Formats: sequence, C-alpha cells, structure tokens
Amino acid sequence: MTDATRESESYYHLHLVSDSTGETLISVGRAAAAQYSSVRPIEHVYPLVRTHKQLDKAIQAIEEFPGIVLYTLTDPELRNRLKTYCQTNSVPVLSVLAPVVRLFQAYIGGAPEPRVGGQHQLDGEYFRRIDAMNYTVMHDDGQHTDGLEGADVVLLGISRSSKTPTSIYLANRGIKTANIPLVPNIPVPPGLSDLKRPLVVGLVASAERVIEIRRNRLLGLNASQPNDAYIDRESVAEEISFSRRLCARHGWPVIDVTRRSIEETAAAIIGLLQEHRRRISESTGG
Repeated sequence: MTDATRESESYYHLHLVSDSTGETLISVGRAAAAQYSSVRPIEHVYPLVRTHKQLDKAIQAIEEFPGIVLYTLTDPELRNRLKTYCQTNSVPVLSVLAPVVRLFQAYIGGAPEPRVGGQHQLDGEYFRRIDAMNYTVMHDDGQHTDGLEGADVVLLGISRSSKTPTSIYLANRGIKTANIPLVPNIPVPPGLSDLKRPLVVGLVASAERVIEIRRNRLLGLNASQPNDAYIDRESVAEEISFSRRLCARHGWPVIDVTRRSIEETAAAIIGLLQEHRRRISESTGG
C-alpha cells in the first residue's frame, strides 16, 4: 500500500487475536490508533482463541478484510500458523507481548513460563478488586456515608462531574472509592472533614461542560419539563464555585475534569493517593 493510498482512506481494519480476554490488545491497539486522527480503525476482536477452529474464523475475517493484525497467542502452533498466514499474504502482523517478554528475559534471565491469561488469575489481587468494586457500588452517590473511613478515596462533586464512572474505574484498579454529590446549601455528611485514612478529592468541570452533559442526560430521560436551574448557566456556575470553596476550606485537592478522560482523571487521583499514603506512613512512622 502506497503513502498516497493510505492518505486517501478514512478507515482501516484492525484485527486483534487473543487467547485471553483481548484487553491488552485493545488497549495497545487503541493507543497506537489514536496517533492517527485522520483515519479510524474498524476493530475486529477475537478473544479466547485457543483452538485451530477458533483461529480459522479469525483468519477468514482477516482474508475478507485485510488490515493490521496484532496478537497475543501462547500456543506455539496457533501463533506460528497465524504468523505464517499473514506473512505469506503480505498482511502486517505483530505479537504485542513478544518484544516486552524478550526485554524481561534479557534482564531477569531464564526462559519465561507462558500462561494463557496469566494476568487474570483468581489470586489475592483479583479478590481485592472485587472487594473494592462491592464497596464502591455500595457507596455510590452518597450512600452509606457512615462507612467512609473504610474508603481509599472519597470523590466529591456536583451532578454530572464524572464521579460514578471515575469511582468504578478506580474500583477496577482495586481502590475502594465512595462518591458524594455536592449541592449548595445542603451540608456534606457529618464527619467528612475528620476522615484520616481516605483521600478526599473534589471533581469540577466548566459550566459549559456540565450543562452539555446535563442536557444530554435530560434528553436520555425524555424529560418534557426540564428543571431550569439544573441547566441554567448562572446556577451551575454557583454550584461549581461552591464545590471549589468547600474543597479549599478543607484543603482537599481539586481536579478539573473538563478536558480529561475518565482514565486521565483516575491516573491523577492515583498519583495523589500514593502521595497521601506516603505522608500518612511518614507521620505514623510506618
């Protein structure tokens, strides 16, 4: 394919072949695809490919829709078969984990022990994530505020400031997260300012962004008579100012999520949490 041909196309096919869930391939593929804004990938995801019959379906699709092929296959027969097919038919193909594993092997020494879905074992880390998810669901949107000391993170924010999706994302990383809605003239839960263990973080966004999300929310609910104050710019701006003043008064960090993805917001919170835990450890001599 020539450069001129590539530039004239608005899309391309991206085949992701995995013997596990495919999460690793999806993340890597999307991260790479995001570097090319002028063309978009059409994803074909083939998870749990562990037999030749399952691989047949992937190869058939690759033949019908040629494009880039990324794979993570532990079985050498399946891996070699896919690689040989692609090379024979001039289809670009890459094992996503192979270069990384070689780097680890060069540093650690010894041969790796291939395990299908090795990162998805039912170990202590897995059950820690499940526990965090259960806690987060139980403490969503201001529920069960008497148990906030058991949280790792407490998120504060007005309606439609991404509290719940950020909480769920953090929970999937094993971080117990509660979130509390902020409403002007309504007091926050008692004892919130006395929390020692959890990191308390305020989430804010621009008034325009909040109004846009709220309007879409109302449309999704088929609201015939929307609450004017809910999407009134002056009212929303006051809600945001209230959030900032509250957090400033208590020394809680604030993250502006206007131009952040959920993942970026969560990454910023995780960085704050690590620093928060370090300070606690130093103060207690731990």
